[in-house]
Amino acid sequence: MTTQIKLLRGRVLSFTAEPQGPDDTDAYSYLEDGAILIADGRILATGDHDTLAVQAAGAEIIDHRPNLLMAGLIDTHIHYPQVQVIASWGAQLLDWLNTYTFPAETRFADSDHSAAMARHFYDQLIAHGTTTAVAYCSVHRASADAYFAEAERRGMRMIGGKVLMDRNAPEGLRDTPQTGYDDSKALIADWHSKGRLSYAVTPRFAITSTPAQLELAGALVAEHPDCYVQTHLSENHAEIAYTAELYPQAPDYLGVYEHFGLLTPKSLLGHAIHLTPREIGLLAETGAKPVFCPTSNLFLGSGLFDDAGLRGHGITNAIATDVGAGTSYSMLQTLNEGYKVLQLQGQNLHPLRAFHWITRGNAVALGLQDRIGTLAAGTEADIIVLNARATDAMALRMQCATTLSEELFVLQMMGDDRAIDQVYVAGTAMKPSDNAQRQQV
Repeated sequence: MTTQIKLLRGRVLSFTAEPQGPDDTDAYSYLEDGAILIADGRILATGDHDTLAVQAAGAEIIDHRPNLLMAGLIDTHIHYPQVQVIASWGAQLLDWLNTYTFPAETRFADSDHSAAMARHFYDQLIAHGTTTAVAYCSVHRASADAYFAEAERRGMRMIGGKVLMDRNAPEGLRDTPQTGYDDSKALIADWHSKGRLSYAVTPRFAITSTPAQLELAGALVAEHPDCYVQTHLSENHAEIAYTAELYPQAPDYLGVYEHFGLLTPKSLLGHAIHLTPREIGLLAETGAKPVFCPTSNLFLGSGLFDDAGLRGHGITNAIATDVGAGTSYSMLQTLNEGYKVLQLQGQNLHPLRAFHWITRGNAVALGLQDRIGTLAAGTEADIIVLNARATDAMALRMQCATTLSEELFVLQMMGDDRAIDQVYVAGTAMKPSDNAQRQQV
């Protein structure tokens, strides 16, 4: 069988490190007339177009000029069973869960419903340029099977897990410590490390798991140290107070997860807004990763994430949409709101660091920077095409943009799915509309 080689042409931006400021040109590579040579789902080379064109004999040339080619976007915290509760009229966290989320998730006991929602979920990710995500499924094993099956069908690198939840949830949305353990164990056997898939042990949060369940979740982590862990931490003051009531022996909220062996460098802790000094030190010590969810934090009125403060302690922060409390699938709009949250605290989010964060930065948080998040040779060919003139308002603003950073900031503040011109997953174009010019050489 002949290998199909593609040469994508356009302006090419890829990061090699986190930019320390607007003048840190050593942290990234930017080519005005660049190209990416791909075959068999991987990047063979990235470089100047004229140089790579010599190596591309027989390749299909896809010309995306004048648009910008970057690594696919990475979302590190999202709830796939909440696709139909996004934009549900607000309340604070615990009321929102009981009013909207839990009733919607109950429907995922049905495998047909799970499969249908998984298709819609992945359609939204692709439309918004997200090629890798870390997702919560529902408590039902069927929901996780549907999630992973659809990811496998599309060839996507995805992480996810069945929620563990044995109390403080409605009938039909609870497992038991043993069934949660058994179902998770079976899902790990079926899906973890299958193709581009990885499993995350997923206790929803301390409020919805008994000590017995968290103990077995810790056992899963010990038995499968290459799996991820995902849960929620210190999103809301009422949540923190309730956790303290349920776990009176714990020194603080994070101490609950510490006690049960749930803190590792592969742990992703959604929100992490209201932290004590001990918790901050523990995050730095264990390498667990807080996940900033700005649109959700603003929507639910949860609080302001202290990115600079945590980074100052050597902690690696991820960033994510948190759909459905998050209000957009777009990582561009996530940066938009993240910029504002940080501005309120006198912190800066330069567009170069912002775009590093949603590509290589999130890949680093996942320990996957050797596979995704950059356009380096040998990495997986997850690539997006960004159009900073996608709307009339953006095009008008771009008439006055003179630098790469200005263009990125237009995308960051005004961009959404309309600015995602094309998405390649393992080298395969996934969006139905593609304005690129194609030719065979």
